[in-house]
Amino acid sequence: MNKLKIFVTALLLCISAFQLHAQNRTQEFGFQSDNDSFLAQGSDRYYTNGLFLFYRRGMDFKNAKLANKVLGIEIGQKLFNAQTGGVPDSTYIDRPFAGYLYAGVNINYLFRNESNFKIGLQVGVIGPSAKGEEVQKIIHNTFGFYELNGWQYQIKNNAQINLSAEYNKLLVRKEWFDLTASVYGNAGTGFNGAGIGPLLRFGNCNQLFNSVSTQSTTTRNSIAPLHKKEVFLHYKPTFNYVGYDATVQGTIFNKTEDKQPSSEITSTPKHTVFSNQIGLTYGGTRWIFDATATFNTKEVTTQVFNRHQWGSVTIMYRFSGHKAIM
Repeated sequence: MNKLKIFVTALLLCISAFQLHAQNRTQEFGFQSDNDSFLAQGSDRYYTNGLFLFYRRGMDFKNAKLANKVLGIEIGQKLFNAQTGGVPDSTYIDRPFAGYLYAGVNINYLFRNESNFKIGLQVGVIGPSAKGEEVQKIIHNTFGFYELNGWQYQIKNNAQINLSAEYNKLLVRKEWFDLTASVYGNAGTGFNGAGIGPLLRFGNCNQLFNSVSTQSTTTRNSIAPLHKKEVFLHYKPTFNYVGYDATVQGTIFNKTEDKQPSSEITSTPKHTVFSNQIGLTYGGTRWIFDATATFNTKEVTTQVFNRHQWGSVTIMYRFSGHKAIM
């Protein structure tokens, strides 16, 4: 009888483990769209549009301290305007026009103690080669918006190689709430700076090594999540220090006087920027949805408006790979 109980128990454990492994999604792809019009404020200024494509894959790992390891690949474009995309003349340009086009790769190390360290590399271009003017013209022509003017003064072409690092650590978890400390840093030819702030989540939140919050829902581990589905509100205030921003200042390298005068208009970034993000996240077995609103204080010294806001919508689809789970 005891042997039968042992056999049945072992069989049930095997079935449970198989089901858990079958539920694991080792890959995902999707996109994020940013636009200030999402918040229905009637504005078209500063950081006005962004579009990003993502692919992520859970990786094998042997480090006993790790709970997950994720490879991420992305392609993105950001567009920046003055106080409007149709300024009457150059005197109205309170924030430089600029486009940023890049491709990036990152690796996310997620530990069993619910901390993670993510490092990334982006290569791309800021300037006319980023096709910011062309994309914004397509958007405006498609939806019947106003005629653009001002891109003739945009930041000149400059190549981009930028590194990023991010660290998160869980501080407190209750049944319906948790608190995480978050810090990041950027260094490169276009973006130099750092930031720090807390992340507060309210609802059904999974561990940081298997959560939408840390882009770690693709996994090859067999650790059961706290919830089959994540549904939570999130709020993240951040203090940002901006050392250099090439979308505002142009190339970081020594500038020489051109034989022909340049039409490029640059400015000076505010070195301290406060950001507030608030949003709603859903993470299911297949689909991930997130809607977030971002509110920033003044980012450029010459800005007419003291703050700016935009909305972000993210949709990801998760699927299983064919490789066996270790």
